[in-house]
Amino acid sequence: MAKLRYERPVIKKLNTNFTNKYGTKTEYSPVTHIEGVAVKDLISKYGSPLFVISETHIRNTYKNALRAFRTRYPKVQFAWSYKTNYINAVCNVFHQEGSWGEVVSGFEYRKALNNGVPPDKIIFNGPDKTDEDLIAAITNGSRIHIDHLDELYRIIELTDELKMRPKVAIRVNMNTGIYPMWDRFGFNYENGQAWEAIIKILASDRMDLVGLHCHIGTFMLSSNAYAVAASKLADLALGIKIKFNKNIQYLDMGGGFASTNTLHGSFLPGKDTSPTFDEYAEAISTAILQSGFPPNELPLLILETGRALIDEAGYLLGSVISNKRLSDGRRATIMDFGVNILFTAFWYSHKISPAQEFSHYTEDSVIYGPLCMNIDVIRESCTLPPMKRGDHVVVHTVGAYNMTQWMQFIAMRPSVVMIDTKGEVHQIRDKETLEYLEQKEMMPQYLKKFTL
Repeated sequence: MAKLRYERPVIKKLNTNFTNKYGTKTEYSPVTHIEGVAVKDLISKYGSPLFVISETHIRNTYKNALRAFRTRYPKVQFAWSYKTNYINAVCNVFHQEGSWGEVVSGFEYRKALNNGVPPDKIIFNGPDKTDEDLIAAITNGSRIHIDHLDELYRIIELTDELKMRPKVAIRVNMNTGIYPMWDRFGFNYENGQAWEAIIKILASDRMDLVGLHCHIGTFMLSSNAYAVAASKLADLALGIKIKFNKNIQYLDMGGGFASTNTLHGSFLPGKDTSPTFDEYAEAISTAILQSGFPPNELPLLILETGRALIDEAGYLLGSVISNKRLSDGRRATIMDFGVNILFTAFWYSHKISPAQEFSHYTEDSVIYGPLCMNIDVIRESCTLPPMKRGDHVVVHTVGAYNMTQWMQFIAMRPSVVMIDTKGEVHQIRDKETLEYLEQKEMMPQYLKKFTL
């Protein structure tokens, strides 16, 4: 048996608190302000519920992620994942910081173009690219990441019609030791599908193979899985160099980095279980640097990080509608926001803070939304002080996916504001109205009149 290498012990601070008879106390002081702006003032002006985005937090998090990678690898480029949060003001903060755009649909592609992203700085992913989408991406010189053979064959046909050579990459799926394995997207590494696609692209001589792409999962709690993926992408790139004397320009490691949210069922809070940007960067950069590339031929490292860059910058403000006792004796608090606008409540045990002073008494409570559906549960169990009707709360770490996966169901979607780096508040999306929702409806003439 090989002798294990010695590693010095490390003391890591845990963020959990002492328990009482009701469990772990959630808060010791109220969250009355966000970035220096009073919660009550925000709700008074823009209504409740209300999403709040911190521009300062976005920029600081982005700089921290960029530092983590650029101190370990010489050529790094982030591409903002539009599906994570595609409110234009949010996207443009990332673009101002130097991030490209990464899109997965024609709608997102046009959104990135309208935001002013240069077409050659847009990465077009996803399995459902229409002919219109492909023609636009080819004509504009955007990078197209091919997901399946049908898409590959269609691009070959379009190159004949357009007389243009598109820049393409392939998405590769692989076994990284994580279950479940994401293999529904792209071409498999282990069974040779990826090599088959590469050979078809190069043999066609109708497009330029410029990159290799993978996206191994979501909310990945293992940085080592990225090391495995980076090694396999590097192996493909080096194989292309050996067999075809062609350098791959970039390796795109996709997204999937975890935020500090706490997954349902986790014993420890997300701050203690989620890898840091430094841990992800160390795993990925080390794998690529040790894979065998000559120093002057290292590929560009592209990262499509979304959740970990925006989640902590988002807050949801809400108000208490009522309190009641359930049949088993538990306290239930009904809020004016539900899973229709907080979709991630299905995944996370979001931290919820009272926004006004409270007593030291706490009680295990169920936090419900206002929707007429039994699954509208924000937290199954949350240790909070009693709150009365009209009190406010702050839900933390909601910046990712809630403003793209929200639903217009029973209640209309609320306003979104951004607090800039100087503490000024800007409304970046207005709350919906009935007139807005009915703009696309048409009433047949024979249904306009009725008698009850």
